[in-house]
Amino acid sequence: MKRLGVVLRDRRAALLLVTVLAAVVYTNTLWNGFAYDDFHIIANNEAIQSLETLPGAVFSPYWPGVYGRENGLWRPISQLLYGLQWFVADGSPWLFHLTNLVGHALVTALVLLLLAELMSLPGALVGALVFAVHPLHVEVVANVVGMGEIVSTAFFLTACLLHIRGPTESSWGRSVAIGLLYALAFGAKEGAVTLPGIIFLLDAARTDLSVRDVPRYLAERWRVYLALVVAAAALLIMRWQIVGSIADPLGPLGADLLAEVPRIWTISEVWGNYVRLWILPVDLSSDYSPNVIPVSVGWNLSNGVGLALALGILALALTAWRRGVMATGQASSRVAGFGVVWFLITMSPVLNVFFVVGVLLAERTLYLPSVGLAAATGWMMVRLSRDRPRVAAISLLVMLTLAGVRTWTRSPTWASNDAMLNAMVADYPHSGRSQWVLGDALMDIGQTSQALLSYRAAIDLLDSHYQITTDVAQTMMKKELFRGAEGLLLHAWRREPRFALAPGLLAEIYSIWGQPEEAERLSRVALAIDDRDPLRPHIISWSLVSRGRFEDALEVREAALDVYGLQNYWQQWVTLAYLSAHEEDSATAVMAFDAAMAVDLSAVEHALLDSLRVEVLGPPPADTVSGGGAAGGA
Repeated sequence: MKRLGVVLRDRRAALLLVTVLAAVVYTNTLWNGFAYDDFHIIANNEAIQSLETLPGAVFSPYWPGVYGRENGLWRPISQLLYGLQWFVADGSPWLFHLTNLVGHALVTALVLLLLAELMSLPGALVGALVFAVHPLHVEVVANVVGMGEIVSTAFFLTACLLHIRGPTESSWGRSVAIGLLYALAFGAKEGAVTLPGIIFLLDAARTDLSVRDVPRYLAERWRVYLALVVAAAALLIMRWQIVGSIADPLGPLGADLLAEVPRIWTISEVWGNYVRLWILPVDLSSDYSPNVIPVSVGWNLSNGVGLALALGILALALTAWRRGVMATGQASSRVAGFGVVWFLITMSPVLNVFFVVGVLLAERTLYLPSVGLAAATGWMMVRLSRDRPRVAAISLLVMLTLAGVRTWTRSPTWASNDAMLNAMVADYPHSGRSQWVLGDALMDIGQTSQALLSYRAAIDLLDSHYQITTDVAQTMMKKELFRGAEGLLLHAWRREPRFALAPGLLAEIYSIWGQPEEAERLSRVALAIDDRDPLRPHIISWSLVSRGRFEDALEVREAALDVYGLQNYWQQWVTLAYLSAHEEDSATAVMAFDAAMAVDLSAVEHALLDSLRVEVLGPPPADTVSGGGAAGGA
């Protein structure tokens, strides 16, 4: 008991306790590998795996490949850190997981330090302990790409501490430092954009601000807000240039309907899940797409309960806020209101209230917002301990033990891609994403018919969302199921004509089918939307040269080579063959066709190139054929 008393009175002892606990509960993640998005963002992303290409990757969309601009994500700090860790560890996942573990321990320490500035040390300690072991954070810590959340939250909380420990009137030095921390946090994950709102919340929580106080407040704090505005503006301008948007242009997977119906029905459903995940985090999932959380088109019991919970919590928060101000060593009930408002502010970018974003709900997005919930939980446990100290102590012990056990048992779910995907399919086999994953697995083992059935179910469940439709189409193209891929891509293009991916892939299919006019038309459509595409210019040049427009084809080809260099596409080699044959350079034409045939080709492409070779170079000499036969006979 004496040792417990020391922890409750000594900030350094409390800091050591929460830091160690946060690290210990995740030690089993050190043996995890890469899983799920880790492969797309890190393991299969060659751009970040070399120090030569890393700078270019940092100033490219976060999501590599065809969905880069469509997903509308840019996280330069996270991308830089991934690349540096890949270089140091030579691609091994152990360093990534160690970074996440140490990072989570650091964030937990920052949670304690921040809360200790706003409430009693026992309350801050309880809040930090809950934050350290809460199973809701497993997806962030156990999955490598969760590092973005951890790094962003670390910079975010450091900025909060720097602000709250400063004088009433912000100095230029402190303001610039906070602005730099804001830029780093925002550059690691978009949720940090909310720091200006949290800065105001921290000031309002420690005073009784009224409308009459606003001029005085702005006179004291204008420097810090100016620094925040400059940092945000710089990042948003760069984001616009790199991904072409500020907000995520793709809506939640399978939930495009949210853009057309009142979102309050579905948001209320999600609110109920927020409460459940914090209070009873037993049923966790890596997927909350439709059929896990339905897109509601009216009121029902589930979203009605969610709305009632939300309104009730907001009412209690408002009541609590009206009590005494927050301060170091104080146990003001305003902490409960502060925690709810912190949650609302930091969750606002992904609430689907002001605009539709890429997820309905994701456990990883709750990492920073849960700091507020941890503060409210800490206050409630301390409040309970006043009247029923034994009940509070036992409850806290049971809560931390159960949470720690659930965290420990949940972490291996992210040990590998197979482990994560198997858990997803086992937990929610009826979800659209599970059927999508199952289709991929069946396709990989050659069960094409069963895979197509799973894909059909997934596309239906996810309302023919652009991402799954185009992704399945690409899988079908790799399996040479071009006719089915064409149908999916035409549907995707009709639904989302603002994106370049579908028309670009259609152009590729039509070039494979030897339809130059249609291939050229769709390539130009795709390039008009997004001109950063190395293949489509070569499809255009091939389309032109195959119709005798040699000068136009040469101009397009040379422009593409100037921008992207020599690319190993059969279209660019065939264009070279046509141009060389036109200049009566048969040796270069033969070499170009040989290079085209050496590309990884489908059977349809191989047959097309055989026919084009005969068209350009003529049939092989008869004596060559007979000579080859004689040699074979010998």
